[in-house]
Amino acid sequence: MNTPTSFPNDRPQGAPHLPQEGAAPSMEGTHESPHVRAVQTHAQLAQREALIERLSYAGLTPFILLPLLLWLVDDQLHPFVSIALTAYAASIASFLGGIHWGMVFKESDEHNNLHLLWGVSLPLLSWLAVVMPAYAGLPLLGVILIVAYAVDRKSYPSAGLKHWLTLRFRLTVVASLSCFLGAGAT
Repeated sequence: MNTPTSFPNDRPQGAPHLPQEGAAPSMEGTHESPHVRAVQTHAQLAQREALIERLSYAGLTPFILLPLLLWLVDDQLHPFVSIALTAYAASIASFLGGIHWGMVFKESDEHNNLHLLWGVSLPLLSWLAVVMPAYAGLPLLGVILIVAYAVDRKSYPSAGLKHWLTLRFRLTVVASLSCFLGAGAT
């Protein structure tokens, strides 16, 4: 004969909740005000946004170092550095296309098909730039990054991302100039 199994959440109505041994303390029964929760959520959001900004600026490191190297290295290393810059710029442009796919998953709006199309166009155009010689591929990537910013200026506000446009502008200026300067060194 089987005996019924008792589960931790099976307790008579009104019985106190006793945490299992080793379990994290429960917030059940605490009376946190909505204001305290909002302040905590705002602080967490501010920390996340600060992290995003730091990571974004750190992501400019290859855009700053690689064009400088293109002007400084000898002819034997030149192809490796130009490929590194081209591949990095292409991966960033592809990432920007992925943001549009994320916008489709986040909300349903009438422009979903355009976001999907644009999100795929950036990696395809970037791939084309990667297989071109660096003197042609890098300027193409610089233009792709500028056009991607122009598209984002139109689409970010409707997705609730308008506050990121200043950061996007700064990143785009450095990244596209990097591509143009790198192309000038090839």
